[in-house]
Amino acid sequence: MKNKTKYLYLLVLLPFLTVVILFEVIPLIMIIINSFFPDKGGSVTLENYITVFSKPLYKKAILNSVYISCVSSGIGIIIAFFGAKAAHESSGKFHNAFMRVLNMVSNFAGVPLAFAYMIMLGNSGVLLQLGKEIGLDALANYKLYTTSGLTLIYVYFQIPLSTLLLIPAFEGIRKEWQESSLLLGASSTRFWTRIGLPVLMPSILGTISVLFANALAAYATAYALLMNNYALLPINVSGMFVGDVTIRRGLGGALSVCMMLLMVIMILITNRITKRFRKGGAKA
Repeated sequence: MKNKTKYLYLLVLLPFLTVVILFEVIPLIMIIINSFFPDKGGSVTLENYITVFSKPLYKKAILNSVYISCVSSGIGIIIAFFGAKAAHESSGKFHNAFMRVLNMVSNFAGVPLAFAYMIMLGNSGVLLQLGKEIGLDALANYKLYTTSGLTLIYVYFQIPLSTLLLIPAFEGIRKEWQESSLLLGASSTRFWTRIGLPVLMPSILGTISVLFANALAAYATAYALLMNNYALLPINVSGMFVGDVTIRRGLGGALSVCMMLLMVIMILITNRITKRFRKGGAKA
């Protein structure tokens, strides 16, 4: 009976496994293999990787992607912490309304988000015109089509994602802990710095790694806003496979592998820090 149930589960999982193998595993293997072969044909070589780390355009793309991913993840996680804390401490209609809005804005990304920012903060945007009318130079002269402008858009879609990921983590903060700390004379700030944040830190670090990967691989928003006029890893990778002139599978594969390695490095760093926090908590 157990064997029949086991085979039934495997049969149900078969379509999922087929999709994973066809659209994730095989393409990943092909990308890695192609990255070691020149586009014009030939034997195994590191030429594509040498090009990536020697050509200024690709080095700039890596730096821009890492910078935007780190900054947007950092700002997003800070704002999300307070948002998740507010959601955890709220109840009733306010909590339900907050969650509805959060779910709605979390799905507002990609091309529609880029167009919305163009309308509001573009060269002739509504807010820029308003800034000129009221004499607010910082708003009137805002440059959307720059690194800071792109970072602002990334922060926007990082906040709801990180908030949704952190809300369940706050369930681990028991009210009894807060009540006990208050009875012992500890302030709310002291409670969160000594108890709350250490307990939440593994979840926060895990969320940061998700946000970094999310920003690093984001393509539609950046492309809709800046097209090919900005050096960014996802845009450069896309250009290698859908270019108007020639398809460069080898160089595109090398750029893709670099992007995946950056994600793996971030995951390893956050996992290492998480282990230290857990060991520290165990010793305490």
